[in-house]
Amino acid sequence: QVQLVESGGGLVQPGGSLGLSCAASGSIFKINAMGWYRQAPGKQREVVAVITSDGNTNYADSVKGRFTISRDNAKNTVYLQMNSLKPEDTAVYYCNANLIRYFFTSRSIDYWGQGTQVAVSS
Repeated sequence: QVQLVESGGGLVQPGGSLGLSCAASGSIFKINAMGWYRQAPGKQREVVAVITSDGNTNYADSVKGRFTISRDNAKNTVYLQMNSLKPEDTAVYYCNANLIRYFFTSRSIDYWGQGTQVAVSS
């Protein structure tokens, strides 16, 4: 089994900062891309930021310059530092990992965390 466990999140005032982390554990041979997605009430889930195994990053236009994604490959952990938060950043944030479970296969599978709430409000 593979588990993605998220931590962080909570309530913050506009302009504030929060950090999220997500640790993957279980039968894992290799993790390819890891990323953060979010889903606001009544909206579809959208990508926030993605980081490849060699550290290349991509961000949604709405968070560029404010959010930073990083990862620690030794710990199978991905982080999201969120600065200058806005009310429109309010959503449930989900961690995603695209990984290969066994050395004898090249098949990769997407796994998701359980989600963590981020609320930006005064």
